Amino acid sequence: MTFTEGGSFEGGRVKTSRGRRGAVAGGGVSLLAIAVYLVSQLTGVDLTPVVDAVQGGAAPGAVQATEGTVATCSAADANSQRDCRLSATVYALDAYWGQTLPANGSSFSQPEVYSFESTMSTGCGTASASTGPFYCPPDQAIYIDLGFYDLLQSQYGASGGSLAEMYVVAHEYGHHIQQITGVMDKANRRGAGVDSDSVKAELQADCYAGLWTGHAATVVDPKTGVTFLNPITQAELSDALSAAQAVGDDHIQQQSSGGVNPDTWTHGSSAERERWFMTGYTQGTIASCDTFSASSL
Repeated sequence: MTFTEGGSFEGGRVKTSRGRRGAVAGGGVSLLAIAVYLVSQLTGVDLTPVVDAVQGGAAPGAVQATEGTVATCSAADANSQRDCRLSATVYALDAYWGQTLPANGSSFSQPEVYSFESTMSTGCGTASASTGPFYCPPDQAIYIDLGFYDLLQSQYGASGGSLAEMYVVAHEYGHHIQQITGVMDKANRRGAGVDSDSVKAELQADCYAGLWTGHAATVVDPKTGVTFLNPITQAELSDALSAAQAVGDDHIQQQSSGGVNPDTWTHGSSAERERWFMTGYTQGTIASCDTFSASSL
């Protein structure tokens, strides 16, 4: 999905933190890190030290992180640079949800968004490459290491592409919508299993991502007078679905252990994640994303 020519996105919306603790032994993030990410998301407990201990830990002599923001970007920048794409995607999500939630009787506030490298302290523990992108309710903030997109392809098996990256951001933004609307407070997100609130909350966030995707090419940036994005292509949609499939619990379990245990699921199967993304994409309403209804799953 490409940003429309003539688009321009002010700097400052996405905060950045750049620094190093040292390389992970063996290079990259292992399947152990994927498993730790799922447990961390479920329990809210930072398990980064587990990955560090097994994979070699951080190199001595930590480097102080540098704080900043993503600068002003053009549409061309957003189409070619990941940090600019993140910023532009957040602006597009702000505009869509800023219209949609009030139209459905809810107030709206923007989440904070942080792009970091290495580690970053949050109200939900330490954000790191091993925890993956996540939304932290106490901070009302999204945290993402852009290197996760490479992990999606190299270890999760996703096809990649710009819309796949936008899907990840839109999913986490969906959790912010749940925070605003009270879903986060009502759901028991410490449970696990196919019918758990944890799975239902994650699938609803997937549906919200699809909802935004289906409308993104029609939302006009009030600052430029042009739509944020060009119409989606079938190839781009396939990339988004590939990303949703890649982070299904069954797919990750099959990769890491060779078996599948639905009783431990916290995010839903690959098929469910694809289905709920497409539900939002094709039906186009908040009501269609009611994964908590008894007949929904």
